[in-house]
Amino acid sequence: MNQHLEAIQQLLRTPGGRLDVVSSLVISLCVIVVFAAVLVNFRMSRRAGEGVKRERKSLVATGSMTVFFLLFYGVIRFRIGEMPIATSGLRISMVVTGLSVIVFGCAVNILGRFRLGGNWANQATIYQEQKLVTAGVYGWVRHPLYASLIWMFFGASLVYANAVAFLMNALIFLPFMVYRAGLEETLLAREFEEYGDYQKRVGMLFWKPGGRQKRKDP
Repeated sequence: MNQHLEAIQQLLRTPGGRLDVVSSLVISLCVIVVFAAVLVNFRMSRRAGEGVKRERKSLVATGSMTVFFLLFYGVIRFRIGEMPIATSGLRISMVVTGLSVIVFGCAVNILGRFRLGGNWANQATIYQEQKLVTAGVYGWVRHPLYASLIWMFFGASLVYANAVAFLMNALIFLPFMVYRAGLEETLLAREFEEYGDYQKRVGMLFWKPGGRQKRKDP
């Protein structure tokens, strides 16, 4: 315990060390908040089969996303693919930008879960009497829960200057999220006639310029 305290005290003696401590605290808090929100989703979600109208099973779900997170964390923890940064100014800019993206992504994730409410499900699901959610952060992107995680992973790659982590997110996690979102959109398009117009107005995982959905949910 004393060794850990001494290590932290040494880090706090330099600007770079203080930045590292702040980064770790902010990222840890965001991760805890998101995981806590997921647990709340599971606790408040409907029982299996209860009120389900349509459902499509997918390997891309909370469990597989958690496995990816652990692999991603391992790459960063053991500095696999970490790149040297030439100047302290560039390093600070990368960390501040990355942290901003992470915090923003965390906020969007929580707001999206709150807005989605009882419509959340671990699998691609349409419930009986489900309503299409297009307000709030759903007016920015059609799948803010998936989009925000992608942004947070990109932000972490920037904070830790890790090329392998960046490629993992771009080549593995992002395509998986596109696949999972596509499953949900197939069900939503069948259920709601207005979904096609919503797709034209609002981007799937990234903001579409001029495409903010103005209509409010009933």
